Amino acid sequence: MRFFLLVDNSGRLPGHRHHGVIEGVAVALEYFSVEAAGVEAAEVPEVPLMQGLSTSLVLIALLAVAAPLAVRLLDRVVKVPLVVFEIVLGILLGPSMLGWIESTQFTDTLADFGLAMLFFVAGNEIDFSDIRGRPAIRASAGWLISLAAGVGAGFLLAPTPEAAVIIGVALCSTALGALLPILRDAGESRSPMGIAVTALGAAGEFGPLIAISLFFSGRQLGPATAVLLGFVLLAGIAIFLASKARHTLFHSQVTRTLHTSGQFAVRSIMFILTVLVVLSMVLGLDMLLGAFAAGVLWKVAIARAPERDRKVIETKLDAVAFGFLVPIFFIDTGIDFDLGALTSSPSALTMVPLFVLLLLIIRGLPSMLAAPPRSTFAEKRAIMLFGATGLPIIVAVTAIGRDQGFISSGISSALVGAGMLSVLLFPLLALRQGQRERQRRIPVPQEEVP
Repeated sequence: MRFFLLVDNSGRLPGHRHHGVIEGVAVALEYFSVEAAGVEAAEVPEVPLMQGLSTSLVLIALLAVAAPLAVRLLDRVVKVPLVVFEIVLGILLGPSMLGWIESTQFTDTLADFGLAMLFFVAGNEIDFSDIRGRPAIRASAGWLISLAAGVGAGFLLAPTPEAAVIIGVALCSTALGALLPILRDAGESRSPMGIAVTALGAAGEFGPLIAISLFFSGRQLGPATAVLLGFVLLAGIAIFLASKARHTLFHSQVTRTLHTSGQFAVRSIMFILTVLVVLSMVLGLDMLLGAFAAGVLWKVAIARAPERDRKVIETKLDAVAFGFLVPIFFIDTGIDFDLGALTSSPSALTMVPLFVLLLLIIRGLPSMLAAPPRSTFAEKRAIMLFGATGLPIIVAVTAIGRDQGFISSGISSALVGAGMLSVLLFPLLALRQGQRERQRRIPVPQEEVP
C-alpha cells in the first residue's frame, strides 16, 4: 500500500492563505510506503497525524450539520445568517477556545476549494443583463470611492503603504458570495434592491481581486497590469466565444448524463474552475480572480441549455458548493481565527468596532449610489448595510498581509472580526428595513361604512 503527501516549505498546502501566488513556493513530494506484509502499524510515524486529521474531519462535518439546525432553532427569535454559525462554531471548537479541532493541511486545502467555489458561484449567479447600465456604472463608481477612502483610512491606521493598501482593499469589499444565498432565501434576489446589491457585490468582489493582483503580484505596477490585462483578455475571449457557440453536442452530453454516474455537467464545472484558477496562479494573480471568471464562463456556456436541465445543474452546484465545500471554508475560517491576538491586545480589540464603523462609512455610504431610482430612505439604508457586508475578501487579503508581515496578527484578527460582525448584523438589519418598507406600502383595508 502506497501513500503520498503534498506539502510546501511551511508545511501547508498552497491556497488562499498564500494569496494564490505560486512563485517562490517550493513544492516537494514526500513518499513513504508501507508493505502489506511484514510492517507493524506501530512503525508508521504518521498514525498520530492521521488520527488528528480523522478527528478534525469528523468534527468539521458535525459542525456543518449543526449550523443549519442552529439557524432553524433560532429562526423564530432572530434570523442569523448561516455563515455566522459556521464561523462561530469553528472558533468555539478551534484552538482559540476548546481546542478540539486543529487546522491541518488537508482541511486547509478543502477550505481553499470552498473559497474558490464560493467565488465561482458568485460569478455564475450574476445576471449581467440585469446589472448592466446604471446599476453597474454606479456600483463601480461607488467602489472606486470606497477604495480611495479605504486606502486613506489605512494610511491613518498603519505606518506603511503596504499595510494601508491591505486595510483599504479589505474595507472596500462586499461579500457577494455570502449575500447571494441570503437574498435568495429571503426572496429578494430578483427585486430592484436585490439587483442593486448584486451590482454592488460584483464591483465589491471583482474590484478587490484586481487590486490584490496588481499590488501584491510581486511585480512592478506596469508588468502586473499587463499580466492582469492579458488574463482578462483571455477570459473575455473565452466568454465571448462561449456566448456565440450553440454548444449542441455539449448540451446533449449534459442532458444524457444528468442523472447518471457520468455527471458531465459537474465534471465540466470542476474542469473550467481548475483551468482558470491554475491559469491565474501561473500568471501570479490571485486564484479567486480565476474562480470568479470561471463562474461567468460557465453561466454563458450553459445559458442555451434546456431550462429544466439548467435548474437541475444549479441544484447540483448548490449541493457541491453549499452542502460540502463552502461550509468547510467558513468553519476553517473560525478554526484559524486568532482570538488570542485579539483579546490579548486592548488596542486590537478596540479596532473591531472601529473597523465595523469604517465598513459602514467607507463601503456602505458610497453603496447608496447604486440604489434604484425613487428608492425610499429605508431602502437606501438597506442597500448601505448590504454593501458594507464583507468577509471572504477580508479573510483573503488580511491573510496576505499577515503572511508577508505587512500587518500584525492583531490588526488581521480585528479586520476579520469586523467582517464577521458585518455578516452577522448588516444583512439582518437590511432585511428588516426592507420588510418594514413593504409593510408600509401595503394599503390598510378600509372598513365598510354601513
